[in-house]
Amino acid sequence: MTALDLPRSFTIREGDLRILNPFDDARLATLGRAIKLRPGASILDLCSGKGELLCTWARDHGVTGTGVDISTAFTAAARARAAELGVADRVRFVHGDAATYVPEQRVDLAACVGATWIGGGVPGTLEILERGLRPGGMVLVGEPYWRLDPPDEETLAGCHARSREEFHDLPGLVGLFGECGWDLVEMVLADQDSWDRYAAAHWLNLRRWLDANPDDELAGELRRELTEDPVRHVRYQREYLGWGVFALLRR
Repeated sequence: MTALDLPRSFTIREGDLRILNPFDDARLATLGRAIKLRPGASILDLCSGKGELLCTWARDHGVTGTGVDISTAFTAAARARAAELGVADRVRFVHGDAATYVPEQRVDLAACVGATWIGGGVPGTLEILERGLRPGGMVLVGEPYWRLDPPDEETLAGCHARSREEFHDLPGLVGLFGECGWDLVEMVLADQDSWDRYAAAHWLNLRRWLDANPDDELAGELRRELTEDPVRHVRYQREYLGWGVFALLRR
């Protein structure tokens, strides 16, 4: 791991997953169709993970693009995926800090799907995305929202939220986009099943890693996570927390 990287536990937890959010390949494909991607459109994907959005959309829609991610392992996986799908001449992946990256040329679509921490929340992330966007271009933001109002601190902790205000309910999130000066023009939402698929894949990855690495220095920490996370997920996260990707155009 270099100085600019994610902790090793992230790589272990995500394992061989290609989409690092509670989205499946069908929803990702639906999103690409819904926003009516045009061949040759340019995309900047901040916190691009393993590059599935850029790689599959380059294959299916003929777009071009750049992905930026802080993880060396994820960036390497994204480059391998581009080669596997035959789109390495249309997309490239940069290891770097997505919060400070500015493209050489403005793009048609700027995305940050599931990592609005880079801007300290939705408003700051929209500002980061807009600085690389051509006039009239589209932004994609992936963000959690409250399905149900969390009743207590235990529920907040179970959803990895520091406060009720860290997330909005869905009407509040849509309203926030408007307050920031953006029109919501499309959205594709996760559901409880896609949450389950994402969360449960982590448990299998953790268990297989623990079986193979019982004496690793991370074994104790990841054993506790595997013990606690399934109960936390079914009791709190799948019930209270939604997630979606929202397409926005500047007013």
